[in-house]
Amino acid sequence: MTTTVALAGSTGSIGTQALDVVAAEPDRFEVVALGASGRNLDQLVAQVEAVRPRVVAVTDEAAARTLADRVAGVEVRAGTEGLASLGAEADVCVNGVVGFAGLEVTLAALHAGRRLALANKESLIAGGPVVQAARRTPGCELVPVDSEHGAIHQCLRSRDPHGPARVHRLVLTASGGPFRGRSRSELAEVSIEDALAHPTWSMGPKITVDSSTLMNKGLEVIEAHELFGAPAGDAGVGVGYDDIDVVVHPQSIVHSMVTYADGSTIAQLSVLDMRLPIGYALAWPDRIGTPFGAIDWTALARLDFEPPDHGAFPCLGLAYAAGRAGGLAPAWLNAANEEAVAAFLAGTIAWVDIAAVAAAVLDRHDGAVPRDVDDVVEADRRARAAARSVMAADRPPRTATP
Repeated sequence: MTTTVALAGSTGSIGTQALDVVAAEPDRFEVVALGASGRNLDQLVAQVEAVRPRVVAVTDEAAARTLADRVAGVEVRAGTEGLASLGAEADVCVNGVVGFAGLEVTLAALHAGRRLALANKESLIAGGPVVQAARRTPGCELVPVDSEHGAIHQCLRSRDPHGPARVHRLVLTASGGPFRGRSRSELAEVSIEDALAHPTWSMGPKITVDSSTLMNKGLEVIEAHELFGAPAGDAGVGVGYDDIDVVVHPQSIVHSMVTYADGSTIAQLSVLDMRLPIGYALAWPDRIGTPFGAIDWTALARLDFEPPDHGAFPCLGLAYAAGRAGGLAPAWLNAANEEAVAAFLAGTIAWVDIAAVAAAVLDRHDGAVPRDVDDVVEADRRARAAARSVMAADRPPRTATP
């Protein structure tokens, strides 16, 4: 039986690799919908010609009009509503949209009772309480596509679904980014080029900078708590923030681990290849037959682990603090970080200011709890305004103690 697939963010890294998975197993998957911003219109047209979906959505309305003239016989939808509508178009929706804009796609897929292959971490970080409510929709499933959370999802398959969870700890691994081992004083003058020189992963600039500050790993801690800490859905095991650890693992072979009450630790290992967790989410509860990420055990020499340096990388602690505060605090942190990273990439603030700006904005969070998606959108707006206000000061604060 063919599984139909909708790809939101099809021209990005996750979308293009999802198309690779589909191409590897064409008798198993059929792409029926594509969606993108419209900035890479030629690439999107090429994707439409290659897979011939029924629907294509573009958030840029001018680009949508141009696209309609170039792809005959395909329904073209425009705007954020058009992109979000893809959530209900297929058996499984891959949400590879970058940033806060992916929240509406997440909610649409869950409310439609479909399987959501989620690569958009901002959905769970900024909109966690709203997404948790949507996860109670009958028939919906959420399978994470992040390598770390996909790994935890796989490790949790070993637990008895009919008995006590017996899960003691979740352990997320981090490569350490380009600045692993550097002290806080050594990080004061790092350049944009330094921050973008990731040692193991090839990613977009925003997430690469997040990896350099360890904010990416901090946000993944919040995401892990939303995915597996709360009892929503089948994967919830009830762990709290004190039960989620981060360990630096520079080889990026062990993607995450689960420790059970009897002391046994289950780990997921593979070579760096995002097509593996994408294929896992597309095929769930089965597995694909293409061995993306297979390890050559004759060439794997060592696996190293070390604790993260919270003093040099305060963003990790800020994320724990926001997660424990709950409500809209993660949304404030996420928005502040997006604004600060954009300013750093534009050359207007220093790398060390990213954490300082995020800390200053998080201090302004009023403790509100969202009732609906409009509250999340408003929190995002207010936090971005606060971040811009902090950065407009003559000298942004240079400390960031959670």
